[in-house]
Amino acid sequence: MEAVIHPRVEGAAATAQPGARPPRRGGVWCLLPPSAFFSPIMASPALTFVRRLCWRSLCGTRPAQAVCTPAIHLHMAAATMQVSQKDFQKAQEQLKLLKKDPGNETKLKLYALFKQATEGPCNAPKPGMLDFVKKAKWDAWNSLGNLSQDNARQKYAELVSSLVSAESASQQKEASPEEGRHDGYETLIVTTKNNITKIMFNRPDRKNAINHQMYREVIKALEEAGKNDSTIAVITGNGDYYSSGNDLNNFTNVQPGEMEKMAKDGAVLLKEFVGHFIDFPKPLIAVVNGPAIGICVTVLGLCDLVYASDRATFHSPFSQLGQSPEGCSSYLFPKIMGLAKASEMLLFNKKLTAAEACAQGLVTEVFPDSSFQKEVWARLEAYASLPKNSLAVSKQLLRSMEKEKLHAVNSRECEVLTERALVDLLLNLRQSEHQCSITEVNFVGQIN
Repeated sequence: MEAVIHPRVEGAAATAQPGARPPRRGGVWCLLPPSAFFSPIMASPALTFVRRLCWRSLCGTRPAQAVCTPAIHLHMAAATMQVSQKDFQKAQEQLKLLKKDPGNETKLKLYALFKQATEGPCNAPKPGMLDFVKKAKWDAWNSLGNLSQDNARQKYAELVSSLVSAESASQQKEASPEEGRHDGYETLIVTTKNNITKIMFNRPDRKNAINHQMYREVIKALEEAGKNDSTIAVITGNGDYYSSGNDLNNFTNVQPGEMEKMAKDGAVLLKEFVGHFIDFPKPLIAVVNGPAIGICVTVLGLCDLVYASDRATFHSPFSQLGQSPEGCSSYLFPKIMGLAKASEMLLFNKKLTAAEACAQGLVTEVFPDSSFQKEVWARLEAYASLPKNSLAVSKQLLRSMEKEKLHAVNSRECEVLTERALVDLLLNLRQSEHQCSITEVNFVGQIN
């Protein structure tokens, strides 16, 4: 049903906004269907009366408005919903065609928007702390609050569209081999040039999330950098993120009977990873190019310098995840920034800006993002020209008195993480006896 403009006010109403709610004049809403003007039933004095009534109500001191029908709004809303649903279904098909994993953060957004679009606000019971994946999914869905299903469908479709565009652009971009690049790495780019060994996290499509393979490759890269002819070593990230912390895939596909083994094996790997930072013999410099989360924040206390872009942030959400500090942060953070500020980060999940992290001593210096790479690398090249042996000996003097203490702290932190995991495992097993299973929907909308 279309809007009808009375012939006598057509010119005045030409500028009226389509679909706008008609004004109320003289106590009468000017809403008439076309039949009110053209139906034979109205071809009577009643028609003349209605026309005059509408004309008088429109000819007040206020600007004239178009006469329109309520059905217009309903028709347009229905069309929008149909388009939104169509795009939503198309987006689900497009997502299945992506060749690259979009990363933890994006997958959680997709999962949450899918659930919100199909089921509405979060209505599932909160999972146990040890079930990291389900807990992260629940948090993501619950964070959407009362977002409408229509808006969730729209946001889902827009996010998938951006992923498809980004992957297409990435495939068209040709990468040239970097000079001095080391072989044998899949999750890192390791190069040695101008007396600098650069260890770059190289999972930009996953926000440089650290999986088990990356843990092992960082250990290997630090061993090689400690023995080669470079003067300094630099750790940085490829893309927008420094690192988004642990990859959730580390905790997927684990059978209930394997949870205890997973917790213990993870603690062993973490202890070795942190131990290589403690024992690294040369100056180790972190170049934090973007947001940093979790383990990649806590080991910054073991680096000799930390340079950060002004767009970097630092977040260690341990209590939010039901975990405890690692990377010697329980000892080094209070020593670096004081107990009160360390408690804000390690106990209460405070996220620091680069400026705040610098003021509290975690970051050495902050640079504008626009000139970050140029300024930092010019400085690093100058450092790399200094006498190698002098730098190595000086570092050992600075660190040797605390090395034993740091290894003890690292061991204790890993023990506590294992204990926490086993306690949560026991609690989850007890809770599972009283809960019904809940069907999970993964990020592509398929039933698990």
